[in-house]
Amino acid sequence: MEKKPAGEILKRFQQSPQYKNGRFQNINHTPTFTEGHSFGKVLYKYLFVKYPRTRPEAILPSVKTDLHSLSRDENVLIWFGHSSYFIQVDGLRFLVDPVFSGNASPLRGSNRSFKGSDIYEPADIPDIDYLLITHDHYDHLDYRTVTALRSKVRKVITGLGVGGHLQRWGYDAAMVTELDWYDHVVLRNNITLHATPARHFSGRGFIRNNTLWLSFVLQSHSMRLYIGGDSGYDEHFKMIGEKFGPFDLALLDNGQYNPAWRAIHMFPEDVLKAASDLQADRVLAGHSGKFMMSTHPWDEPLKRITELNQQAGLKLLTPRIGQPVYLSRADQAFDQWWLPANES
Repeated sequence: MEKKPAGEILKRFQQSPQYKNGRFQNINHTPTFTEGHSFGKVLYKYLFVKYPRTRPEAILPSVKTDLHSLSRDENVLIWFGHSSYFIQVDGLRFLVDPVFSGNASPLRGSNRSFKGSDIYEPADIPDIDYLLITHDHYDHLDYRTVTALRSKVRKVITGLGVGGHLQRWGYDAAMVTELDWYDHVVLRNNITLHATPARHFSGRGFIRNNTLWLSFVLQSHSMRLYIGGDSGYDEHFKMIGEKFGPFDLALLDNGQYNPAWRAIHMFPEDVLKAASDLQADRVLAGHSGKFMMSTHPWDEPLKRITELNQQAGLKLLTPRIGQPVYLSRADQAFDQWWLPANES
């Protein structure tokens, strides 16, 4: 149940430039629904209009990498589908927005993951130095997953207010660091983590924008990563690129888009613009391949961004779920696994 902020946490909220009129806000006006659309219309279409191929018919191809056996000396990333990642950089292990329960909804079983996308469970995850949570939506902050992982996590870093969820679920307050946009923390091994803007919203109940959504910039002596979370396209990408870029790799939101909520999620063409603004050498387009949260065909995000990138010419990474991405290897190639076997 959402609670209104009070006491020390309210004081900290009120000190944030993002907190205005009792709610966190984006840099620019961000309507939840595009003009001409409404919650009622969207809900009706979602419930009663049949859209083709929103879920794959076949089991998705995936790779079960043994994370426990990975050497800490290897700079590597594993995508778990949607926006969940395991990242190992300069000897530290990060876990981003893990969802291993097979569900992306407050109602168990109401938004099940695609077959073949849920090959990992909490037992497959090694000890984690830093759990990073970009915001508190159910497809990014999963109660069953983070409670199962609690004994494996050393520290949690997230946005203002999100720590309240974790503390109610048994996390010690001393484990949790809450950041505002442009705050930073210096981690072990001389790695710095910056909290940076995103264009989105928050909330797990009827109260919206009571916690802060964000993205992360991870700077180590060997590389610089942008961890995007959820965001619509806006000027913040250019601001982040100018302040922290160029990036060796950007993880960006490229799925579950819809004309009805254009301001809060990116279409494939927006992803390529954002990657350019960030001055990213490589881009991994996530937020697809696991859950149906919009009405487009399940494979459309990957198809469209691959086609559009033929002109943009960016280094687009398209790993299978569970397939290692070796961050220090610029020439690693990936197949178009979302295509039928006779087309790939």
